[in-house]
Amino acid sequence: MQRRSRGINTGLILLLSQIFHVGINNIPPVTLATLALNIWLFLNPLKSLYNSCLSVEKCYQQKDWQRLLLSPFHHADDWHLYFNMASMLWKGINLERRLGSKWFAYIIITFSLLTGVVYLFLEFALAEFMDEPDFRRNCAVGFSGVLFALKVLNNHYCPGGFVNVLGFPVPNKFACWAELVAIHFISPGTSFAGHLAGILVGLMYTHGPLKKIMETCAGMFSSNIAYPEQRYYFNSSGYSGYQDSYPYGRPGHYAEVPRNYDVYTAGLSEEEQLERALRASLWDRGNSRSSPSPYGFRLSPEEEMRRQRLHRFDGQ
Repeated sequence: MQRRSRGINTGLILLLSQIFHVGINNIPPVTLATLALNIWLFLNPLKSLYNSCLSVEKCYQQKDWQRLLLSPFHHADDWHLYFNMASMLWKGINLERRLGSKWFAYIIITFSLLTGVVYLFLEFALAEFMDEPDFRRNCAVGFSGVLFALKVLNNHYCPGGFVNVLGFPVPNKFACWAELVAIHFISPGTSFAGHLAGILVGLMYTHGPLKKIMETCAGMFSSNIAYPEQRYYFNSSGYSGYQDSYPYGRPGHYAEVPRNYDVYTAGLSEEEQLERALRASLWDRGNSRSSPSPYGFRLSPEEEMRRQRLHRFDGQ
């Protein structure tokens, strides 16, 4: 199966413009590497969407486990990439500053794998309980499941305030659930199970045993040397950089990099600007009947069968 083509990759151009608008030097390294990996695999996919999407039938029944690694980092088209990576940009900046680059990288890797596992479990459970074998063939790609997990983390660390979902103010702690419903109201073709899997993984980290398990595993493989944790900071003097936070209260060293604050408008931070732009774009695209689904991508069983027939005929 081939990626859906839209001619000029407008979504990719918009994504690159946002990245340069924020400034590459202002994006923490793991967030920047995640953006770069997704863009690179969009331009140079390791496999076609049909061979990288995640489903119970392909991954579990046919033992094609590499799909757990491939599916989060492949996207259906440029708009799918744009909406996912624009969201990753502001979530990554916020969380990586708070958690440190090493731990945030650990979270990205763990969430990418675990979200796929939970997705397979949900689809398998739906197929069994509803006696609908089509759920086993639902095939999904994209980073949006991981983004929902990161949103749970972000709301956990910043519990106050409200967000606007379809014109209604929703408390931050319930925002992920409201957006789960809203996205599928606007774009019913998206993978509900994939997004729900992300929320469940996020809750396993914030309210379940996942964080303790990750800390235990990290302690088993780490040495006795106490490495400093890199935390990014921004201050009002027009500079940005990072602080090496040492254990036992040892003072850190600040490396300052000039920062241009002209990118801010109306007192909004860059995360708030990106969040506002993302929600506005999502609303605009949700009202366009010809637009591709912005969050997630799911192949229906009928589309898979049609693609398989075309592929078979092309090979003759």
